[in-house]
Amino acid sequence: MTNIKVPSLDLKAQYRSIKPEIDAAVAGVLQSCQFILGPEVAAFEKEFAGYCGTTECIALNSGTSALHLGLLAAGIGPGDEVITVPFTFVASVAAILYAGARPVLVDIDPRSFTMDPAAIEAAITPRTKAILPVHLYGQPTDMDPIMEIAQRHRLVVIEDAAQAHGAKYKDRAVGSMGDIACFSFYPGKNLGAYGEGGAVTTSNPEYACTVRRLRDWGQDRKYHHVLRGFNYRMEAFQGAILRVKLRHLETWTEARRTIVGKYNRLLASASVEPVSYTHLRAHETGRKL
Repeated sequence: MTNIKVPSLDLKAQYRSIKPEIDAAVAGVLQSCQFILGPEVAAFEKEFAGYCGTTECIALNSGTSALHLGLLAAGIGPGDEVITVPFTFVASVAAILYAGARPVLVDIDPRSFTMDPAAIEAAITPRTKAILPVHLYGQPTDMDPIMEIAQRHRLVVIEDAAQAHGAKYKDRAVGSMGDIACFSFYPGKNLGAYGEGGAVTTSNPEYACTVRRLRDWGQDRKYHHVLRGFNYRMEAFQGAILRVKLRHLETWTEARRTIVGKYNRLLASASVEPVSYTHLRAHETGRKL
């Protein structure tokens, strides 16, 4: 039997399909000579906030930075506890440690591989300050019970949406349900930059203001540093490239759904159970499985 490797992503083919748009976007940045933040990043922030259904988007240099600054903006620090899951990329937990807080891990729902809301309350202590659910493989966490628990216990909810650009939960976009959400634009994501990139989305103006200051050395204006900040700014090239790719994201997502449908049909008679696509459909329609 011949082993056939099926690539999950072909960035070269993707680039060829949008090459004129990408080349023009990169040339525009070169002509402007505005290489850090600038109008292309600002335009991407506005467009991505609209796509996610939030009022604010703050573009950053990585998804890890987004998690770090999201936690800091929410006031998470030493002595605090943040509830999250072990089934995620290491950055989810690392960012909690960067903030000086303690990660508290709860189990996942085996159907969706996302946080099990039934496991949360037993993990809450007087030191708990936030819940950090992770949307995984494009599947949103069951957010309604998580938000209800958070509101009852006065906890901040920070969505790790690094693997869920464009996903929806009961017709609400991932990135718009928690108090803060964090995205990665690593090249392998379904919305990926041509380098590192990330963003925080929120509809809380205070959180947005704090993240904007923290990403740029704590400045509220040039050389006026009001916070101990970081150099977490997005490069203009990445903002320009992401603007192009965002215009194609829905088409690419529909193509992925078509491919998933083919796999499901071909595997219907096999002893292989797909990761809970039916669980995702239940989220979208509001049905309880």
